[in-house]
Amino acid sequence: MGCAMNDFDLVVVGGGAAGEKGAVQAAFFGKKVAVVERAEALGGAMVNTGTLPSKTLRESALYLSGFRQRGLHGVEMGLAREAKVGDLLHRLEAVVATERTRIADNLERHGVRRFHGAGRFVDSHTIAVEAPTGQTRLTGRHILIATGSTPHRPAAFPFEHPHVYDSDEIVRVHTIPRTMLVIGGGVIGCEYACLFAALGTKVTIVESRPSILGFLDGEVVGWLTERMRALGITLRMPAQVARCEAPEVGVAVTLDDGAKLEADLVLVCAGREANTAKLNLAAAGLTAGKRGQLEVDAQFKTKVPHIAAVGDVIGFPALASTSMEQARVAVVHFFDLKYKTALASIFPYGLFTIPEVSMVGETEESLAKARVPFVKGVAHLGQNARGAMIGETGKLKLLFHREDLRLLGVHCLAEGATELVHVGMTAMLAGAKADLFIDACFNYPTLSEAYKYATYDALGRRVKGG
Repeated sequence: MGCAMNDFDLVVVGGGAAGEKGAVQAAFFGKKVAVVERAEALGGAMVNTGTLPSKTLRESALYLSGFRQRGLHGVEMGLAREAKVGDLLHRLEAVVATERTRIADNLERHGVRRFHGAGRFVDSHTIAVEAPTGQTRLTGRHILIATGSTPHRPAAFPFEHPHVYDSDEIVRVHTIPRTMLVIGGGVIGCEYACLFAALGTKVTIVESRPSILGFLDGEVVGWLTERMRALGITLRMPAQVARCEAPEVGVAVTLDDGAKLEADLVLVCAGREANTAKLNLAAAGLTAGKRGQLEVDAQFKTKVPHIAAVGDVIGFPALASTSMEQARVAVVHFFDLKYKTALASIFPYGLFTIPEVSMVGETEESLAKARVPFVKGVAHLGQNARGAMIGETGKLKLLFHREDLRLLGVHCLAEGATELVHVGMTAMLAGAKADLFIDACFNYPTLSEAYKYATYDALGRRVKGG
């Protein structure tokens, strides 16, 4: 099976979020591990083109625009100072560099060997690593596929044009546009629409479905839609792009109803495709499905039991947070480690729109569909002492079982929602009921105290039959 020095207990293909955590999990328990990464830098989309860059750009945009301070102290602020692309990218590069270093140090500390190059299967136990310096063959008792994804590029859009971007390219945008079209009202599209709107760009979202973010609680979508429109974002939905033309200046889009839209820049957010096309899956006895995705079982094993796949390559939910956990679980089952054998039964979603939106558990729609009796409670953060201090005007919504008052869902729209939701998530994991928040003593003044008042609101509605 090859020379002994290149024989491993685990070969991980992909050095992103999932690959790092899977490799380190195995190495922590004394396994011999290799990571293969085709890019010059570790971190995958999470670090280099997706999660961290987009969220860092968002923070820079909020700071440079003075957005959080607008109207807070009785003074309406415009753009604090004219933001330039260099201003946005300065902090981004620092954050990305720090995370790349952290990942490299983590792998080295655990004795994981790194191989730079494009990996592909020779057979189900052998990975050929193609690098500029030549080919290296690695054999693995187990193989973990964690190659991530790249943006889907619909044929209708001329991506070769300098003003037509996909969601990976936009993090290196050359200029802050005056006008912008975002094609797709999913998570990525809405996040970037809000980011550029905060910088003063006139943004229009074109969404093919009747609503943005259809997986969210409907009422919360309504709250967010109001806030996005207040940012100056125009929503065209349902609407399909029939044609996109990119002359020398600007980009023109024709919709299916004949309407024509023009903008300085077009950002296409049409979903993502798994990076499996170049893995030579057939040599391992595997076949990719829709958009290159692989099917796995509850232990994240493919139909070839010693090969697992995690993260974006298996599709939903395709979050950095869940991808890391999937990798840890897969490795535990590979080596029967008796450690972390399953993912948490629930996990949060975080949307870094402006303001943030986060949720965990059930929505009103999912409970109604399942015919589960429920009662909701809402706390208005503008009426919360800390909220008033910092100018927060968001909302916290809790969903309880009407009969036994178990917490079933948590929904928050606010700056810091992605942090605040964890209070409710932890309560749900513990099977908590409404009395947990009634009995708890929260720091004052804090936004977390809103959990108590959202619970009071739910109890009041329950008594009134609302």
